[in-house]
Amino acid sequence: MADTHQWDIRWDLLARYRLIEIIALWEGRLTTNHLCDTFGMGRQQASKDINTYLRDIGPGNLVLDRSIKGYVPTAAFSPQVTRGVADEYLQLMARNNDLNLRFENLPLTVTNTEVLSLPIRNVEPRVIRTLVRAAREQRRVEVDYVSVHNPNREGRIIVPHTLVFTGIRWHVRAWCEKNQGFRDFVLSRFRGEPELLDMSPKQADDDTEWHTLVPIEITPDTRLAPEKQAVVAADYGMTDNRHTFTVRGPLVHYALKLLQIDYKHMEPTPEAQQIVLANRDALRPWLFD
Repeated sequence: MADTHQWDIRWDLLARYRLIEIIALWEGRLTTNHLCDTFGMGRQQASKDINTYLRDIGPGNLVLDRSIKGYVPTAAFSPQVTRGVADEYLQLMARNNDLNLRFENLPLTVTNTEVLSLPIRNVEPRVIRTLVRAAREQRRVEVDYVSVHNPNREGRIIVPHTLVFTGIRWHVRAWCEKNQGFRDFVLSRFRGEPELLDMSPKQADDDTEWHTLVPIEITPDTRLAPEKQAVVAADYGMTDNRHTFTVRGPLVHYALKLLQIDYKHMEPTPEAQQIVLANRDALRPWLFD
């Protein structure tokens, strides 16, 4: 990302310029509606922002394509106010309020904070663009995919419907024609250039597992002394040492992983385990082997 200090950009303008770069790079098409809908501005102001961006911030980054009534990134596109990584787009789509804006020049008085930053998995813009378009238009996509179990490229035809953040990584939920079922595909494991195909009869409404909400009930590890259980219960806002929340069926495994609950093995010490499942048997259909 270029040094934004050289332009002395107000934070509200910076937010709009960042949206311009993120949408153009990862969706492959930017319109004034993107700015109007996001920032509640008029079309004239949105056009002005895009033109100012092209003149002062990223000359040569975008070109107007009248056939699609929008701007598309050029082959020479170079991010100026973003890092050009997939997480910026994916977090935006997840409605993350933190758009990684540079706040150091704002007159704010805040307590020192530190956010742990983990390595970002590599995802190509062409992959995101194709999957987003396919999901929007309900189309089939021919892809090459690799996995730890099968590191060699394997051709698949999928019909994506939702990008999912598990708290650790991003994947796409899609119908897989090879397996004849809905599966999760890790975004960083697509290879090459995905190819858009024709329309598919499969759609998100057909993914019954995805639309099944599953309750997960947690409780303090009963091996803990009562006073220690009370500490854990307060951590999670439990009532009567119970807390129940719901997730989509295919996301049960990921939720337990985030909670550091190993449903196969119990930690030898309750202080390490702290919380356990109170409805483990009911979750069995959703747990990985």
